[in-house]
Amino acid sequence: MADILLAEDDADVRKWVAVALESEGHSVRVAPDGEAALEAFRARRPDLLVLDVMMPRKDGLEVCRAVRAGDPALPVLMLTARNTEKDKLAGFGVGADDYVTKPFSMGELFARVAALLRRGALVARSAPASSVDLGALRLEPARMALVAADGTATPLAARECGLLRLLAAHPGEVLPRERLLNELWGVSFYGNTRTLDQHVALVRRKLGAEAGRLETVRNVGYRLRVG
Repeated sequence: MADILLAEDDADVRKWVAVALESEGHSVRVAPDGEAALEAFRARRPDLLVLDVMMPRKDGLEVCRAVRAGDPALPVLMLTARNTEKDKLAGFGVGADDYVTKPFSMGELFARVAALLRRGALVARSAPASSVDLGALRLEPARMALVAADGTATPLAARECGLLRLLAAHPGEVLPRERLLNELWGVSFYGNTRTLDQHVALVRRKLGAEAGRLETVRNVGYRLRVG
């Protein structure tokens, strides 16, 4: 199945999650702290990285930021006991793709892992789309970045890039929230639509002066003005 790297400092949780994922046919490598996680990642790129947020020797946010600096497409799932919007935005801000809040059921974990692995496989085999003109910026899917006129590139996480690509494929058209969630997170997505809103907020932050191009249509969804 998949090669999963699990970083979790609680030995009981680490064993429980690893055994559960192995029962689904996955190969699981484990790390007890952030430094060990980065060493394991550099030794061999996994298909999925599962990170506890609170760990010694680099926490999950630091690990995710370091991984994202060189690998914007790797699916990253965060495990956390914190469930506030601020905490989730911090994780999404460094490039996490999804969250599981402790305590969680194995059913929820399996569903989120499966959705991320499907998305990772899709990104890996998809041909890069053409660049998209967004005024002072240019979306370059092949680089997973927003590029300014002077060549400065702002990296995009996989779902941020996917969101812009999907909206840009339907310029000026309002895409319903349910469609965006289904196409970007999968039909088995567990959670609420705030996850989408949080990603939109992060994309707008990266768009800077062009943020107004990503418009909210109240109670319906989002649209993007291109050109």
